[in-house]
Amino acid sequence: MNILDKIIIDKKREVILKKSIIPVSQLEASVFFGKQTISLSQKLRESNSGIIAEHKRRSPSKSIINNNFTVEEVVKGYQDAGACGISVLTDGKYFGGSLDDLLLARASVNIPLLRKEFIVEEYQILEAKAHGADLILLIAAVLTREEIKSLSEFAKNLGLEVLLEVHNQEELQKSIMPTLDMIGVNNRNLKTFEVSLDFSKELASLIPNDFVKVSESGISSVEAIQELKPYGYKGFLIGENFMKTDDAGQAATEFINQL
Repeated sequence: MNILDKIIIDKKREVILKKSIIPVSQLEASVFFGKQTISLSQKLRESNSGIIAEHKRRSPSKSIINNNFTVEEVVKGYQDAGACGISVLTDGKYFGGSLDDLLLARASVNIPLLRKEFIVEEYQILEAKAHGADLILLIAAVLTREEIKSLSEFAKNLGLEVLLEVHNQEELQKSIMPTLDMIGVNNRNLKTFEVSLDFSKELASLIPNDFVKVSESGISSVEAIQELKPYGYKGFLIGENFMKTDDAGQAATEFINQL
């Protein structure tokens, strides 16, 4: 069993527990539930940099990346740097995140927020909306075509955008459907944790132009982005590269200025 399989088993258990404690009616009563969302796909289409900066404390492959910042410091720094949007990891067990991080981020900035999570149920999409997210992530590796369809339709009905993450041609081909806004190619193989920009390059021509193309993981230099732009990528998700520094916002500012 690989790490991704473990995460999904734990996630399904976690969702069952949460549903028993917090009813859907409580999520729907949130002040953010009726809030108009901000479109990340639109911002990426109009941007020169395309940076989606990530708040991430740790990961299964790197253990602790950074625990020294407050969420507010990080996200305000990212917004001031000119990031198009911010990805907030909300998984607790493997990434040290929480829905409170998303709530604090929403209270601190007014740019698009992605709930970065292993989504397996509609309930998690309601949580995302209730905590101020503008879009959700769906991971093709852990969902069937039918699940991607029903979850993305559910998100769209709530006014949320959908970023679908793929790793290979098979995942991409089963996933293409009109309820997606962005298709992200993860340069990290979630089973082996090997990282290569070749994943993004190889899949670029297979992603229809109706979707905003996003490259995720393993992007640590301006050169990497310049290498990927000719392939039609408009969005670049960067987490570790900023979070491992002493000042994530400053690191993002310098990176975006270089671009």
